[in-house]
Amino acid sequence: MTSAEQHGRRYEEKGPYEDEEPYDLGLLAPVRAGTDVEAATGDRAFLRAMLDAEAALTRAQAALGHAPAEAAAAVTEAASRTERYDPRALALRARGGGNPVIPLVAELTAAVPEEVAPHVHRGATSQDIMDTAAMLVAARALPLVTAPLHRAAAALGRLAAEHRDTVMAGRTLTQHAVPTTFGLKAAGWRSLVLDAADRLTALTLPAQLGGAAGTLAAFEQLAGAPGSGPDLAEAYARELGLAAPVLPWHTLRTPVADLGTALAFTAAALGKPAADVLLLSRTETGELAEGEGGGSSAMPHKSNPVHATLIAAAARQAPPLAAVLLGSLTAEDERPAGAWHAEWQALRELLRLAGGAAHHLAALTEGLQVFPGRMRENLHRTRGLVASERLAAELSALLGRAAARRLLDEASHRALSERRHLVDVLAEAPELTGPLTQDRLRALADPAGATGAAPVLVDRALGRTRPADPPVAPGAARRPLDHALRRDPSADPEGPA
Repeated sequence: MTSAEQHGRRYEEKGPYEDEEPYDLGLLAPVRAGTDVEAATGDRAFLRAMLDAEAALTRAQAALGHAPAEAAAAVTEAASRTERYDPRALALRARGGGNPVIPLVAELTAAVPEEVAPHVHRGATSQDIMDTAAMLVAARALPLVTAPLHRAAAALGRLAAEHRDTVMAGRTLTQHAVPTTFGLKAAGWRSLVLDAADRLTALTLPAQLGGAAGTLAAFEQLAGAPGSGPDLAEAYARELGLAAPVLPWHTLRTPVADLGTALAFTAAALGKPAADVLLLSRTETGELAEGEGGGSSAMPHKSNPVHATLIAAAARQAPPLAAVLLGSLTAEDERPAGAWHAEWQALRELLRLAGGAAHHLAALTEGLQVFPGRMRENLHRTRGLVASERLAAELSALLGRAAARRLLDEASHRALSERRHLVDVLAEAPELTGPLTQDRLRALADPAGATGAAPVLVDRALGRTRPADPPVAPGAARRPLDHALRRDPSADPEGPA
């Protein structure tokens, strides 16, 4: 029996995928594969966040005298040993109740002493833990998105300053328009990067605590402390280093919608520099190149703009995922069926896409090669037509606007059809023989003199600084679970804000 026949028999007897591992290892997601944000958003990261949320709840209850200190210590210890818990087994058991918190609580309860068991998940509902875990994962992942954004902004600032006066063709609707500078283009990219960092830095990530229907009733009843529910929610948030919720937000999904739209904006905005690099690095354009291009499986000569390609892919995937989160704003009753469940994967993918795009943009901008000579060469491909706007302004003062436009239209058509320089054609116009010398016409047609306020705009854009990192909640630095919320400003390429 041949190997193909053996494979076919195995396929028929066991099914086509029985031997395959059902895990997403990033094979189809190179934009985030191997990045820091990928590890920070994996199943074990979410498992850790759920366990941290459970432990923090018991600690907060103990801090208010609603649970023994020994219970808080025992639950925290059991939750800290994440190797005890199998994410795959929890995922399979989650089908029974619709979320992984239910089987996780059962395992966490079994892992603590019998007398502590009543204090596990006391008064909480599954959505409290899932929502809080999502905010924790986001809080730990966002610095892994903003750090490469800061790197990219620093690199783009250097490029903008270096190429403040480097003239290139501005392009509109795919065609040469008027001259601009590469410095202005790089400054525009940097502005988008800072816009993304601003949005991510301004996010508020609150803990979630409401109980079964968002009233905190069970917490107060179990503690025998009427009116203590809001205090518990604040203590819970402090334990986690998250913002204190004003209200339980089981059906008030602003935190998730804001987070998702900021992440989608980030991935989509980074698509702009990626799209420009893809176009400007075409063989026939050749004005830019990635420092380390990717190879081809079939063509040894190729050096593909892989970073830009992966960013562009992320930019196309992100907006529909944000739509899922915005759709979940329409959440019925006090806790909905399906709306918050629909958010989990979309939110995780947005974190990964934004983080992956930021990672690749930092690499792209730090290694980007700029070819001013090719930019000048391409500027002259239209033989002076790229400066027609400037010429129109000068000729209008001499001939009037309508006459100048007619003359330039006719001269441009002749220059194109006869493959001549626009200045040479204009020099033959009788109405210009006296007023303008050929040297003056050539000076007006020089692209370097037609960039307008581009250099000044670069200077203005570079006056914008990167946003400050969000403050860490008081006490967060004391607990290992919050270590990812802190970042050493000295490690940032641009230094402290």
